[in-house]
Amino acid sequence: MRGMGNMQNMMKQMQKMQKKMAEAQEKLGEERIEGSAGGGMVTVVVSGHKEVVDIIIKEEVVDPEDIDMLQDLVLAATNDALKKAEELSSSTMGQFTKGMNLPGF
Repeated sequence: MRGMGNMQNMMKQMQKMQKKMAEAQEKLGEERIEGSAGGGMVTVVVSGHKEVVDIIIKEEVVDPEDIDMLQDLVLAATNDALKKAEELSSSTMGQFTKGMNLPGF
């Protein structure tokens, strides 16, 4: 009979952890992470869920003769923001999988 109590306890712990993971995931979505390029000429803001939510381009970097540079800056700023968002996501969600040998995490 003792094994059943342990099993129920383990299930309760898993449910608690799932709830905490869901809350952390939700908070991540509210986070705003900035990436920039060209010394702040282009800034891209992403959520913790890695969705682009804003792009800020300084007027002086807009040169109709050099669209390529602007595109490169937007690309670089986006990748910078996404990399930071990935790091935040890994450190936030990683606390739940640390020490557990879960496949797929």
